[in-house]
Amino acid sequence: MKNPQARHKKLIDLINEYDYLYYGLDQPIVSDYEYDQLYKELEKLENEHPELITPESPTQRVPGHAQEKFEKGEHRLAMLSLQNSFSPEDILAFDERVKKNLNTASDVQYFCEPKLDGLAVELVYENGLLVNALTRGDGHIGEIILANIKTLKSLPLKLHGSKPPPLFEVRGEVLMFKSDFVRLNEAQEEAGQQYFANPRNAAAGSIRQLDPRVTAQRSLRMFCYAPGSIDGIKVKAQKEFLLLLNKLGLPTVGVTSEKDFAKFKSDAKSNLKKGQMPALGYVCDNAAGAVEYYHFINEVRHQLPFDIDGTVVKVNSFDLQTELGTVARSPRWATAAKFKPEQAETQVEDIIVQVGRTGALTPVAIMTPVKVGGVTVANATLHNQDEIDRKDVRVGDWVVIQRAGDVIPEVVSVNLKKRSKHSEPFVMPNRCPACNHPVVRPEGEAVTRCVNSLCPAVIKETLKHFVSRRAMNIDKLGDKIVEQLNDVGLVKNFSDIYKLRFEQLIDLERMGEKSANNLLESIQASKQTTLARFIFSLGIRHVGEQTARILAGHFGSIDRLAHTSIEELTEVEDVGPVVAGSIYQAFQDADLLKEIQDLCKLGVEFEAPSQTAKQDQTLEGLSIVVTGTLPEDRNQIKDLIIKHGGKSPGSVSKNTHYVLAGENAGSKLDKAQELSVPVIDWETFQDMLKGKPAP
Repeated sequence: MKNPQARHKKLIDLINEYDYLYYGLDQPIVSDYEYDQLYKELEKLENEHPELITPESPTQRVPGHAQEKFEKGEHRLAMLSLQNSFSPEDILAFDERVKKNLNTASDVQYFCEPKLDGLAVELVYENGLLVNALTRGDGHIGEIILANIKTLKSLPLKLHGSKPPPLFEVRGEVLMFKSDFVRLNEAQEEAGQQYFANPRNAAAGSIRQLDPRVTAQRSLRMFCYAPGSIDGIKVKAQKEFLLLLNKLGLPTVGVTSEKDFAKFKSDAKSNLKKGQMPALGYVCDNAAGAVEYYHFINEVRHQLPFDIDGTVVKVNSFDLQTELGTVARSPRWATAAKFKPEQAETQVEDIIVQVGRTGALTPVAIMTPVKVGGVTVANATLHNQDEIDRKDVRVGDWVVIQRAGDVIPEVVSVNLKKRSKHSEPFVMPNRCPACNHPVVRPEGEAVTRCVNSLCPAVIKETLKHFVSRRAMNIDKLGDKIVEQLNDVGLVKNFSDIYKLRFEQLIDLERMGEKSANNLLESIQASKQTTLARFIFSLGIRHVGEQTARILAGHFGSIDRLAHTSIEELTEVEDVGPVVAGSIYQAFQDADLLKEIQDLCKLGVEFEAPSQTAKQDQTLEGLSIVVTGTLPEDRNQIKDLIIKHGGKSPGSVSKNTHYVLAGENAGSKLDKAQELSVPVIDWETFQDMLKGKPAP
């Protein structure tokens, strides 16, 4: 290798990016197999050049990070990740390493179970009561998701038994059954909302909702499998631990009592055929048994009610686990033997470019249909120009495809031996394929975007945002009706909504007289709004609700905002250069300016901040951070603070005036005490809203 330093940096950058997309945003763009190949290359490079190893290398840490929108909590014991392999032969190699580290030639007993494809979570019980729940995060600090975890009906809020341990931490996986995933996506379609790509993303997205009521509506489950810190109970082996979990009322994948593997397989297949969940945990007397288990689970994986992507092999004895210890980010006593992705070869017939709801242009390979893992695949996303260049996918190529996570079709590689001599590299268009508007690729971003806010390809999602509850709040105009109105050509832009007539609506499918009248009344009521809501409804990139409120307060009118300079925008509080540039660029669009004029002519009026009632200024100038469990939803409380003239940032700083703290306040309360920021309770906050002096 000519330049190992450059390759080392490139690998670190790629892996860190994929870690963030997978663990932070639940939006993986590469398969587990491709990720692991990069990781193995990094390990090999560092073994050959140990001087390249730094604390920032992915080999020296657990992937993932705690999201800023959640409070953080610390794991008492590091929540490590497992070493991965894609070959049953690697199980034998793992066994050799275990024996070498234990200095023994005798067979080692292993506990085997399916590798669940969900979100890793730690539950914390104190004196039998569920008091906390954390995501893995970076292995040391995770996101506190207790309120959401409590919505999972399969988890006990109090452990079973009369003498619970003083401290009992257990790790497991939050996931969604395949049948529940199908029902969820059907409901998403009915509501006109975005599909989830796979059950793992659906589970991870659901457990990370800021509103627990949304999580409660999703059918989530959790299977527990590993201990964290435990006080007051001693167990000797992994199998014994899972049996203990069952006694405590915690769900697991089950532990078979069968010692004969043939009988275990027969019983499991019989139960699956009946639609019943078999006990899947099995103790093998040696590595050969673990390999046999791997092949069997791979055989029945598609019959299981949930997604798995391999098997986990653990040294059964906890004493031996302790003796083996850990290395870097992984335990020496366990390995994850992943299944090789099911692949097929087919030909790329065309590459088309789709335009998403944010204007992102996504290249998609249209292929000769082929079956992969029992499912017919005809297209696969190529993500962006960088990914196309990296894989060098061209029209006419024969490619190997697989379903990432058994769900998402993706191109793995190109068979260059079959490539036509006349093939040409694919280049993303410089104009939007839907509206012919020039596209841009912002510096530092991989995605090419259409910045035309009225592009027909993005207009549906833009319209949905415009009418949403926190924007123009047209409550009777749901996503499905928006799509229907757009499809028949009645609503192509914002102003068309306010031109709708009864006789047009009554002709729509499944639209009765009462529904039509209710919809028109809802549209009429939305004409009276606030400047902040109106700015937010326009869907300008990087302009959320908080920024919209700041802009409304600073400029006071939509006309002044639309005709301001980029220099003035950068001077606005909490508006940085990127956001300022996005706002300025949006208002250079003549079509958007015309839409604003048309909306005003059609009767849309927005109340400027200066017109708000005097009572709205009772918290004027105060910065109040909200944390913990309170009588009302946090977002509603933040709205209340802003309505009364205050600000509600997401973190505590020296500029914070008060911290409003409820139960389980966590790290923000600690930060307030560290900075000597006054802490108030709900009753005091209510008094402040009534105009009483602050403490």
